Amino acid sequence: MAKIKYGLVGFGGIAENRIAKEGFACDKSRFAPLKKAQLVAATDLNPARKTAAEALGLKWFASLEAILADKDIEAVFIATNNASHVPIALQALKAGKHVISEKPMATSSADALKVIELAKKQKLSYTVDHMMVYNAWNIQAAALVQKGKLGKVNDSCFHMEFAYGYDPAEAATWRCSRIEEMGGPIGDVASHCFYVAEFIFCKKITKIAAVYLPKLMKIKAEDGAYIRYIFEDGTQGSAKVAFSEFRGGLGGTLSNLGYEIYGDKAVLRSYGTMFQLSGHKGEPVKMRLELDKFDGGTTSIVPAKFKNIYQSLIEDHAESVLKGKPLCGCDARHNLLLCEAAHKSAQNNGKLIEVRK
Repeated sequence: MAKIKYGLVGFGGIAENRIAKEGFACDKSRFAPLKKAQLVAATDLNPARKTAAEALGLKWFASLEAILADKDIEAVFIATNNASHVPIALQALKAGKHVISEKPMATSSADALKVIELAKKQKLSYTVDHMMVYNAWNIQAAALVQKGKLGKVNDSCFHMEFAYGYDPAEAATWRCSRIEEMGGPIGDVASHCFYVAEFIFCKKITKIAAVYLPKLMKIKAEDGAYIRYIFEDGTQGSAKVAFSEFRGGLGGTLSNLGYEIYGDKAVLRSYGTMFQLSGHKGEPVKMRLELDKFDGGTTSIVPAKFKNIYQSLIEDHAESVLKGKPLCGCDARHNLLLCEAAHKSAQNNGKLIEVRK
């Protein structure tokens, strides 16, 4: 089977370890080659990253323009800073390349629309790295909810709360200092809560109400937020996100990244599934999914098998290219609209904001 050849634009730590070594299976000691995609090249503004890229067998390009000019490269994965996602995506699409972008797809929903419209015009496949929907435990959760195993669900809470920004070096990073680049807990992690909630419940969030947490940290971004969301059918849930919570350390932090889904027959609780984990041996925390039944007993839900979440996303994108069925990135723009609505609500005393297309 033919494989789509990708170039990686941006080769920092996450790009090397998560996207290249895991996602594209460049770590051959751990992963078998992908069936539909192959990473063949990389570029970065920092030439010092060349050695690490070449150590994985990748061809190094000195510039973005050079990698886009190579006719053998059919698609690119953008793993640069947030503010550059849109200009690079537009440049890549104009060059005829299919695109996967790290989240967020843009720093505003207006700019996101420009990318969607160009991808459609060019008949190219564009998607964003919303990888948590490929987590096997989250897939199991969606199946349990859809099969009615919890009974009638009337509430849910998704949470990504941890300590980040107390250290001056952390406070200076984009996550804490550059709100215009989707820095802060809402742009950085509430975005994950939104798309995973929509995935599990198979419906869209259409209204948002939010308040910021008390401002106690010395960071430019919000310390955190409590967000209520309303689905298209009127059912509700919440997201709790923060950079201000210590949670005991790494173990407590990672296990806390999950959700509770409340039905009239049972509660479903997840631990560690709202993160970059797939279920491989050696990961820092073991993910759990527990069904707490009101008629007695707690059942541990264990997936029969799992796939690497990054590999799954890449393979889906490659398949869309091979089958001539381009992905549009529309869900990623919707996600930006939700983040924008959360900020607008919090800046207006928790006013309920309707999310429009």
